[in-house]
Parts: sequence; structure tokens; C-alpha cells
Amino acid sequence: MIPKVFKEVIDLGDGREISIETGKLAKQAHGSVVLQSGKCMMLCTVVSNYKQSPVDFLPLTVDYREKFAAAGRYPGGFFKREARPSDGEVLTMRLVDRVLRPLFPKDYHSEVQVMIQLMSHDENVMPDAMAGLAASAAIQLSDFPFECPISEARVGRINGEFVINPTRAQLAESDIDMMIGASADSVMMVEGEMDEISEEEMADAIKFAHEAIKVQCAAQVKLAEAFGKKETREYEGEREDAGLEKKVYDMAYDKVYAIAKAGSAKHERSTAFAEIKDDIKATFSEEELEDFGDLVSKYYRKAEKSAIRNLTLDEGLRLDGRKTDEIRPIWCEVDYLPSTHGSSIFTRGETQALATVTLGTSRDANKIDMPSYEGEENFYLHYNFPPFCTGEARPLRGTSRREVGHGNLAQRGLKGMIPDDCPYTVRVVSEVLESNGSSSMATVCAGTMALMDAGVKMTRPVSGIAMGLISDAESGKYAVLSDILGDEDHLGDMDFKVTGTAEGITACQMDIKVKGLSYEILVNALKQARDGRLHILSKLTDTIAAPAESVKDHAPTMVTRRIPNEFIGALIGPGGKVIQEMQKETETTIVINEDPVTEEGIVEILGVGSEGIDAVMAKIDSLLFKPEVGSVYEVKVIKMLDFGAVVEYMDAPGNEVLLHVSELAWERTENVSDVVNMGDVFDVKYFGVDKRTRKEKVSRKAILPKPEGFVERPPRDNNRSGGRDNRGSRDNRGRDNRRDDRKPREDKKED
Repeated sequence: MIPKVFKEVIDLGDGREISIETGKLAKQAHGSVVLQSGKCMMLCTVVSNYKQSPVDFLPLTVDYREKFAAAGRYPGGFFKREARPSDGEVLTMRLVDRVLRPLFPKDYHSEVQVMIQLMSHDENVMPDAMAGLAASAAIQLSDFPFECPISEARVGRINGEFVINPTRAQLAESDIDMMIGASADSVMMVEGEMDEISEEEMADAIKFAHEAIKVQCAAQVKLAEAFGKKETREYEGEREDAGLEKKVYDMAYDKVYAIAKAGSAKHERSTAFAEIKDDIKATFSEEELEDFGDLVSKYYRKAEKSAIRNLTLDEGLRLDGRKTDEIRPIWCEVDYLPSTHGSSIFTRGETQALATVTLGTSRDANKIDMPSYEGEENFYLHYNFPPFCTGEARPLRGTSRREVGHGNLAQRGLKGMIPDDCPYTVRVVSEVLESNGSSSMATVCAGTMALMDAGVKMTRPVSGIAMGLISDAESGKYAVLSDILGDEDHLGDMDFKVTGTAEGITACQMDIKVKGLSYEILVNALKQARDGRLHILSKLTDTIAAPAESVKDHAPTMVTRRIPNEFIGALIGPGGKVIQEMQKETETTIVINEDPVTEEGIVEILGVGSEGIDAVMAKIDSLLFKPEVGSVYEVKVIKMLDFGAVVEYMDAPGNEVLLHVSELAWERTENVSDVVNMGDVFDVKYFGVDKRTRKEKVSRKAILPKPEGFVERPPRDNNRSGGRDNRGSRDNRGRDNRRDDRKPREDKKED
């Protein structure tokens, strides 16, 4: 018996729909839904332990996986099963986590697992845009303490018109690709890339997406009501002590305020704050600290946050003494590493990134193999954040989700400025050497300079900046902070990172923690970010004003050549023999791809120095060489035969043709060596394909003057009786007519 199914349908307004269904699958989960749009189907389940974990944070795990069976494919690799998540899956997990986490109560510490899996793929539906909706809908059916339904939507803009959840094909034509996460009342998360748009255009895109999200939130409420809204579970919250909170606040606030106002460096400031905390703890006995020492630490952090926020709102000052719109000192350097194809150092305050660039062929492209998308990236960026950059020693456990996310943001900020005709595959690697505030934006700046140092012809240089917002709802005061410190990252009501050129925004990442942030404040914050971005950009261009004219001497030069499809096989050779020998002889890398539209061969030649590349180009020229009838060409004798000489075109080495003995000279030639010898160079005239021999014909004598008194032999009479050329015309001797003259053979009778 199929259980009762509850369903809600969301109309996207252009004929497309998203349905949310529950009651059929995964009923032992605390909440489960199946989302469907077209043929795309995903299952989301949520479970939370009833027992609180002994930690002071929410242990939330968001897991998003795309099953290869959903697209009718096998997983790649030796073991034919899904293993560790791809970067694309990790990025989707981060998008969902950032919207869900703030809506759980701060004192809710039970482990929560949100598991989303793509079960059926539709090439016209991008599943990551629906993952947030699936997660929130499943939570609405649970008994979790969760503030309100949320959803996420992708917005694109095609020919000036905004589109919700565009297809991948539509996205290729769009100048905006943004993911927005929001509740019905407030925008909470923004992330995406843009084609140098303005701050006002970005705000308009967010507004458009928010309207669609409101409809999706309403659908979740309807589904929960139809299913039967569960009572929110009770849980044991954190212990509170109002009297202790006031005591710690009174002991800490003024001291913290004074240190914050002093404008000290990171380590000096951290030491001073730690001393205040230790002094406060020293006023309590060991028994008291054992009983409520965790509350003392908690209330101290609360007092510290309040003092620093008030300093900024009341006096416009920050922890390191800067004003709200002031950028930390910057110094830059390019060509720091002698063996890389491009390198740079970007240092802003106590944040430093070392970027390198490597140039390669299409063979070095980053392959993307996901059920929802197969392709490759010819520009990609990797970001590394080792423990020493923050003065810590901690275990190394591979690439973290944070590193994947920050690297992706920097990549999206830069990739739009890599021209389409860039012949190289370009890899940028950012090594964060120091971190105290936005190493991802330092990566963008270092990446820009390293790319220009490598000779990549960027359309325009890109810079990035991290911003913060502190606001007070009661007083209406707010302060936008440019170039935030690491200590300021968690103090504010909004933090966002923006990358762009002098023309506009290329990428952004925004987390909004305050409800009902006005679009006026948002636009003002983005405009202040633009001022800071342009200031940083001027420092980059002071260091390197434009891309290098050419790649470095030790870096490979890339030359691309198109050849007709029919010549690809000849260039590769049997079993790849020709191309392999050519690469070995010329010390180059040769890659041949086929244009899917024209079916031409696209030959990429990568080599250090011009000699090897020129040799490969000469080979291709030789391969494509087609002599014209009536033209004269210089040739060289490469082989002597009894009946002529094999000559090679000097303009096309490797292209050979037979020069028949009869075409050497006007006089009768008994021996080929009487006229020419090995290695002789002379001119011949090309006559095309001889109709009689069906071979190409060239002549040396045709461009020589006839000897005096020379009498040309009369042409052969093909109609002479008994002529060799007429043998086939005889009625009774023609071989092709024999069978026609014979009578059919009678079958032998069996005895």
C-alpha cells in the first residue's frame, strides 16, 4: 500500500514548475522531501540527535551528492562507486550551510545532518539552485527548533531581462550568475559572478531573486500545514546567569574599550585581551570557575564584542586605529620566483598571498566530471591556507571546504578577464603566507599581478576587498568597514567580499546576519567597497601597469594552427609515430583537437624558444603544401632511380615527386646521373596530374631553352593498327569481352 503523499507546486512563471513532495520516501528521517523540476529529482533528508553535544557551537553537517546513476553514467576511476565529493558538490554544500546555520538557536548544540542527493538528472535543470529549497522544506516537516523557512534561487540576466533558475544554456548567454539565499523577510546570502555590472544592477538582481524566494517559502508553509506541523522539540539550552553576565560586563567593558581604541597590532591586542580575561577569572575561586568558568568566558566574549562595536559606531574607530573607510598599507612585487611562468606577492596589512601562474595546453585543462555537468576549465585557481599563516600548528587533513570555497570565489572574480582567444590553459595557485582578514581577496590581487607578469593578456586588472557592516537598530546608526580584519569578521552584521575592475563588479560573496537590511544601506556599502577596490587597484597597476608583452624566456610559447580535417591523420601518423617523433626532435608539446563545428583540426604547439615551434610549423606547411599547375618550384634531388630522380620541394620538406628521365632535358638522356646528381638543387615546372600515368608530373626541361636544331619526336599515333594502346579495341582479343563471347557452360550431370 502506497502511503499518503502530500505535494505542493511552485510556478516559476515561465511554464516551469518545482514540486515538493513528502510521505513516500525515507519516512524514518525526521523530515524528508522529494523535489522535482522537469526530469530532475532530488531527495533531501534531515535528522537531528535529541541529546545535546558537549560543544559550544552547532554541529551541522550539510552533505550534497550527485549520484552518477541519476544521469545513466558510471563513476570514473578504478572503483566504480561514488567516493569523496567533487569541488562542485562541496560548493553547493557551503551555499546551503551558510543560509541554514544562522536560523538555528544559538544554544542548540544537537548534531544535525542534512543530506541532499540528486536522484534523476535533467540537462535543462541546474540542481544546485534547488538544494537550499529542499533542505529548508525537509526541516519544516521536522520538529527542529528553526526560525523560519528559507530558500535559494539562481538569477541570471539575458538581454537585460532577469531569469530565475536559468538553464545551463541560458547561463552561457547571461552576464550575471548569482545565487541568493533568503527568508520571506530578509536576504541572508549572496554569491556569484558578473560581467562588470554596477552596484545598482547587483541590488536589482537581488531584489528580483528575493521575490521568487518569497513564493517558495510560502509553498513550504502550505506543505507543512497539510502534512501536519509538528510541535517544536524541547531541548536543554545553555545555562544563563544574568547577575554573572552583568558582573563580567562591568569588569571587562571599559578595559576592552580602551585597548580597542589604542589601535594596536594583532598579537599585541590579542595578548592584552587575554590578560583582561585572565584577570577577571582570577577574581573567582577554583570551585567557582569549575562550576561556571565557561559562562565567564562566554560573557567576556559578549562584552568584548559590544565594546568594539560601540567604539566603531560612536567614534568611527577600529581595532587597529583605522577609520571605517581606510585601507591598510599595501606593498606588492612581481617576478619574485625565477622559475615560474609568472609570480607575485601581495601584502595588505598582516595578510599576504604569493601567487604563481603556469601556462599549458588544452591537455592541462581541469576536467569536470559530475553527473550534472561534464566539461573542462581552461582557467582555474587553487587556494592553499596552511596553518602557519595564522601562527598555528594543526593537523593537515587535505583540502578543506573553506579552501575550495575561497579559491572558487577568487577564480570567479578573475576568469571573466581572461580573453576568449587566450591560447593557453592557465593555472593560478595562491599560497596564503599570512592571514588577518580576507586572504581570498589578497589572492585575487596577487593573481592579477601574476597573470600580467606571465604575459596573459587580461582584458582589465581585477582587485578585491573584504567589507563589514555594524549597525544598531535602536539608534539607526550603522558603519561600513572597508578592508576588515580577521577580528572584525565575526563582530559585524554583514560581511561581504567584492571583486571587480575599474568598470564594474566581477564577483561577490555576502553573508547578512541582520534582519531587514535595507537596499539603500546595501548599495551604500557596495559603493564604499568600490572606492576601496579602486584604491587597491591603483597599487597593483603601480607595480605592473599592463600585461608583459611576451611570456618569459623560460616559459612556453603557444602557437595555434588550424588544418583541414583530412590532414589530421597524416600529422599524427600511424600509431602516433609522426607526432611523437616531431615532439621529440623539436622538444615541443603538440596537441591536436577537432573543432566540433567546422571539423577542422586545431593544432596547439607549446615550446620554449622559437626553433622547435618553427620546425613544427614548417612540417605543417609541408603537409598542407599543394603546388599550382603552371608554377615553377625549387626542388632538391633526394633519390636517384634508373628511370628518373625523386625530388623534394624546397618550400615543403617531405613533399616528394618523381622527375621522370624524359623530363630532365630536351636531349635524349641515357643515364639520370648524366644530368643530375644527389643533392642538386634546381627549378621544375609543375603540370598537375598526368592523365595517362595518373601521377603528378614535373619537368626540368620545360623551363630550359630548346637546343638549336632540336626536332621533337612526333606524338604517338594511338590509332595505328597493332598499336599497344589499341589492344583492348580488338573484338576477339579484348580480355574484358572474353566472358561475353563464351557460351554458358552446361552443368555436368551426375552419373
